[in-house]
Amino acid sequence: MNATSNRIDRDTIAATYDSIRPHIRQTPVVSTDGADFNAADASLSFKLELLQHAGSFKTRGAFANLLLRDVPPAGIVAASGGNHGAAAAYAAMKRGVTAKIFVPSISSPAKIARIRSYGADLAVGGERYADALAASEIYRQASGALGVHAFDQRETLLGQGTLALELEQQRPDIDTLLVGVGGGGLIGGIAAWHAGRVKVVGVEPELAPTLTRALAAGRPVDAEAGGVAADSLAPKRIGELVFPIAQRHVAQVVLVSDEAIREAQRILWDRLRIVAEPGGAAATAAILSRRYVPKPGEKIAIVISGGNTTAVDFER
Repeated sequence: MNATSNRIDRDTIAATYDSIRPHIRQTPVVSTDGADFNAADASLSFKLELLQHAGSFKTRGAFANLLLRDVPPAGIVAASGGNHGAAAAYAAMKRGVTAKIFVPSISSPAKIARIRSYGADLAVGGERYADALAASEIYRQASGALGVHAFDQRETLLGQGTLALELEQQRPDIDTLLVGVGGGGLIGGIAAWHAGRVKVVGVEPELAPTLTRALAAGRPVDAEAGGVAADSLAPKRIGELVFPIAQRHVAQVVLVSDEAIREAQRILWDRLRIVAEPGGAAATAAILSRRYVPKPGEKIAIVISGGNTTAVDFER
């Protein structure tokens, strides 16, 4: 790939996939009757990215950063609600570089345990992702480490876009793709890949409407950063690189309640035995709560983006 290129498109995403493919899993797709998810007129396919290394799609972007950028002797530093930190720590471990990860106090115990298991130096502090990001910037400037941004970095977007490439190979006939939105790295990469060829729908928690607010304002602006999925879908502001892609290629954004997200977690477990974290279940919540209403015969794919949770207690 031309390192001087700033493009985020099908060609650059495909080149990124060639680079990271030996280091990631091709995650499976499971299809089901729409009636099981309150969408009787549609067919549903679930892209099970919770089965990715480190438990989420973030591993794609993490490897893209480490393979396409020069990593200094000081290693890498990342701020995260949890999943990006786990992915960056995993990729650093596999690449033999040091990693410093900053997460806020709302990060789930499952995600903190993941990060520690990969040998990263972990700092927990502040209440929200924005606090962790500020702390990571101070460390980056003092240490000379490579900053690996969770969503507002070209290589991150390219890596996340490989999910759409992979899904297109697995389900070339889908009409619509539902994607949870936090900082927008995943939906930005996916929208850049499809560029209007598939209807891309963003799904956000009502208590963290980052892309919704940005689209209404015509630019990234601050939004609330709360709710049950705050450790993955509540960065306060959509990414600057993401926003113009979303303006051009995201067809629609819908909001779902915390109650709908929790119900989606329960239904995914009950119907498919999928253990999704709240952020990973948000896109499914849009279908179940009818915030997105399918057309008759519509072929819908839903990204289950992460599974770093202790929602199921196997000791009971």
